[in-house]
Amino acid sequence: MSRRIVCLRHGQTLWNVEKRFQGHTDIALDETGVAQAARAASLLAALRPTMIVSSDLRRAFDTASALARLTGLDVAVDKALRERGGGEWEGLTRAEIRAGWPVQYEEWDAPGGETVTHVADRVAEAVLRWAARLDENGLLVVASHGAAIRLGLARLLGLPQELWPVLGGLGNCSWSVLEEGRKGWRLLEHNAGTLPEPVSSDDSPEAATAGG
Repeated sequence: MSRRIVCLRHGQTLWNVEKRFQGHTDIALDETGVAQAARAASLLAALRPTMIVSSDLRRAFDTASALARLTGLDVAVDKALRERGGGEWEGLTRAEIRAGWPVQYEEWDAPGGETVTHVADRVAEAVLRWAARLDENGLLVVASHGAAIRLGLARLLGLPQELWPVLGGLGNCSWSVLEEGRKGWRLLEHNAGTLPEPVSSDDSPEAATAGG
């Protein structure tokens, strides 16, 4: 075993359903989102997390709190884990954004919003800062947001920016898992919603638990 990080996206909100850009707007979980958070908590509690940290936005904090109630852990709050700021697009649907900013829509670059590199840097720095507090074999759960997690993961994994799109998005209350290896952090799972079976392969000393 080694130190691990679970990056958990928050549960569903009404704005998710309406396909509105949420960004820094502080939207609560809807009824479905509360149920999703409870289900994710019941699964992730089995991994015995040792630390939980959340974005300061309540959709992420309430998702983290569901896990905290089962584990008895406190939830630390870090503003650096919040979603990508959407500038003038916050609260608008994709259709409204496409109609009003057709050029920027193609690049998904909101006027007055954050750049992808800024988000990647702030999220990756925050995750590493909290991971540094883990004991050996500790497990950190980071409750955050779809774009924030995807961009932070890309930076943590050292992907060149032109390859960031190879990481797909995360569903509500899905998660990605990083494990610390001899050469840094590596991705074990992405956009998962269930607990995996143990890996057995001939791939590498780090990946293999048995031959075959």
